[in-house]
Amino acid sequence: MSLHVAPSFAALDGNEAAARIAHLLSEVIAIYPITPASPMGELADAWSHGGKPNLWGIVPEVVEMQSEAGAAGAIHGALTAGALSTTFTASQGLLLMLPNMYKIAGELTPAVIHVAARTVATHALSIFGDHSDVMAARPTGFALLASSSVQEAQDLALVAHLATLESRVPFLHFFDGFRTSHEVSKIELLGEDTVRELVDEELIATHRIRALNPNMPAIRGTAQNPDVFFQAREAANSYYDAVPMIVSTAMDRFAEITGRRYHPFEYHGAADAETVIVLMGSGVGAVTEAVDHANAHGGKVGLVDVKLYRPFDVRGFVGSLPDTVKTAVALDRTKEPGSIGEPLYLDVVAALAEEGRECETVGGRYGLSSKELTPGMVLGVLAEVAKADRRRHFTVGIVDDLTRLSIDWDDSAWEEPDSVTRAVFYGLGSDGTVGANKNSVKIIAESTDLYAQGYFVYDSKKSGSRTVSHLRVSAEPIESTYLISKADFVGLHQFDFLTDIDVLEIAARGASILINSPYGPADLWDRLPTQAQGHILDKELEVWAIDAGAIAREAGLGGRVNTVLQTCFFHLTEFLPADEAVEAIKSHIRKTYARRGEAVVRLNETAVDNAIPGLFRVEPGGKESAHSIRPVVPDVAPEFVQRVTAMMLAGKGDLLPVSALPVDGTFPTDTARWEKRSIATEIPIWDAELCIDCGRCALVCPHAAIRFKAFPADIEVPDSFIWKEPTGSDLPGMRIAIQVAPDDCTGCTICVDVCPAKSKEIVKHKALNMEPKVEHLERERANFEFFLTLPQTDRSLVNTGSVKGTQLLDPLFEFSGACAGCGETPYLKLITQMMGDRVIVANATGCS
Repeated sequence: MSLHVAPSFAALDGNEAAARIAHLLSEVIAIYPITPASPMGELADAWSHGGKPNLWGIVPEVVEMQSEAGAAGAIHGALTAGALSTTFTASQGLLLMLPNMYKIAGELTPAVIHVAARTVATHALSIFGDHSDVMAARPTGFALLASSSVQEAQDLALVAHLATLESRVPFLHFFDGFRTSHEVSKIELLGEDTVRELVDEELIATHRIRALNPNMPAIRGTAQNPDVFFQAREAANSYYDAVPMIVSTAMDRFAEITGRRYHPFEYHGAADAETVIVLMGSGVGAVTEAVDHANAHGGKVGLVDVKLYRPFDVRGFVGSLPDTVKTAVALDRTKEPGSIGEPLYLDVVAALAEEGRECETVGGRYGLSSKELTPGMVLGVLAEVAKADRRRHFTVGIVDDLTRLSIDWDDSAWEEPDSVTRAVFYGLGSDGTVGANKNSVKIIAESTDLYAQGYFVYDSKKSGSRTVSHLRVSAEPIESTYLISKADFVGLHQFDFLTDIDVLEIAARGASILINSPYGPADLWDRLPTQAQGHILDKELEVWAIDAGAIAREAGLGGRVNTVLQTCFFHLTEFLPADEAVEAIKSHIRKTYARRGEAVVRLNETAVDNAIPGLFRVEPGGKESAHSIRPVVPDVAPEFVQRVTAMMLAGKGDLLPVSALPVDGTFPTDTARWEKRSIATEIPIWDAELCIDCGRCALVCPHAAIRFKAFPADIEVPDSFIWKEPTGSDLPGMRIAIQVAPDDCTGCTICVDVCPAKSKEIVKHKALNMEPKVEHLERERANFEFFLTLPQTDRSLVNTGSVKGTQLLDPLFEFSGACAGCGETPYLKLITQMMGDRVIVANATGCS
């Protein structure tokens, strides 16, 4: 019987869910940022900076080190001194902690490290999630405890802290990077009283007694020879043998207090299952739905959700399987080249063999670098396993046309239930879309009895790249851990997306569409591409629009259209009464922007008040549009760009087969020029009469989207192309042009800010001025194409030691994926202009 008090619910992401517990149960927290684990350290730092105490009324000391290795060393020292200490990390950051982790475990020191599991860089860097990092930590002696949801990220974080104190074995508590770490979901919070009731103060006192203390001198960390090292290493066996029971007992105690029950191995499915899938992490949600679907249609299948992966409890695992099981399918979210099979597969094979169970084991790889695992894919796995000639090892989620390991699947074999409302929002990494949608999930979760979930697809280019927010709302808890494929609501927060990709393909029949449009009711239908018009008519979509950019600018918010469109979303979906929705939005605005000052709060509230009056219904017109989705890349692009890059730019990289990708990660150069993101709402327009030819605008542009060139006066130029005579005498017989690349400009305004040439007649008018892109786009596109045909300036004719001289030379580092206004990329660009095409750039990580 549950003893817990009335539950308290809140919407938060997996990082915050784990960090809450870690901060509550720690005295020293050493941090170093790494995506996607950084928010855990940032939150802990903010809480301590704000004076938030831990469970014992003491504010944890949070210290940022110079590397993850330093963070691990710091917690090792703090633990040795008897403090309760933790850290957060992922990927290479975890690998840098391994030496200290061996020591912490070898010295049987209670500790918990929380990991947002992320891909380890191999042929390429990836910021996204899989289990390759935590699998590299298996030999350290840390226990490995896996969470598969935001709720579990909180609950099992506590179980890890409880179990490590009793067992003395340190724990690595992990959950999938991005899929769990950044998913916002409604969960039941653990209160301080609950945690206090579960924590055994005597175990903490015992930990402190074991600390190195001058009053009780001891030596720890000795050097040992072959005569004794082996024996000492074996002496810890009993501690590891006890861990599964200690974890199970902690889970039972947790269930008594909270009512939520966990087990080291959790079985779900048919009592007489013949096939069982074994996995851990966020993929559990998709497998659960697929198992239920298969059993509802006559199947006999099940799922074993592995919570405690190390130490691997052989009897506990085999005991979780129904006696009827004939085939175990181990799904690993990692790849170990050269191994007989991946880690979980090998453990399942060994466990079954040791217990004498006659059960064939099949191994599959899935989900590397956050690749999707959908219920349709899981049904494909079950279909493959049912074949007489099934593969012993396979991959799912990709098309492998080289080694032929991939299996087929059909996503149409699975449909999400109608009881779930699904919404998808397309935005930019700098327009506030993701932040607004996180707040929307919190508003729905905390202001209604509904459950809400938000997952956010980021590009590794971050600010200025396309973001896609996936929101689910339901009267029942939501376990779906994959992207939405059919949306009841589609928000298009940037109009240009309509002309770049087929965004309305995701809309379900009868869905509501909200478009941020610079065009009014009289013009919008005719400005939509034919593909969008077709979806609207064929699927009977209800289309609404608003010029959120204009409302945001009038309110003084620049390009931050989030609050305007968020208000429209609540108005159209009616999850809350109109007045309550507006008040809830304003409440979250105050929470989000209070630290930026009352003026910023008022600007956002003004945008909210002006949103609904600007909303209008779009009625289909009578004629087909003259516009169409632009080709992703032109026909003149190189073969690799047309075959591979274009698919990635179109958001269809998942469809590329294995044979399309370079085997060692070596890509051709000079491909960034083909990605025309066209994300700026305003672009710099040149006033040649004021220009003094200084070249500063081109120098500071992070993306090489402003170009400066001198060209012979006898070259014929188009009428629309602007040029001027040189100001000085250093370029005789030449003309000067400064040209914007309108589809590559990010609208950061740095070129305008740095421009020293000011008008004496017009206030704030310079040689460069930001103007609405829509008014100049077609002309500037043509002008830039012509600009690229102008001959490159002879390096021998310019002073490469001057700003002007360098900027007259073509940049060989252009159109990077850096954030708008980046301070890093202008230097790399400048180096290529100064040194030429013989430069070799060795760059570690980062946007450049």
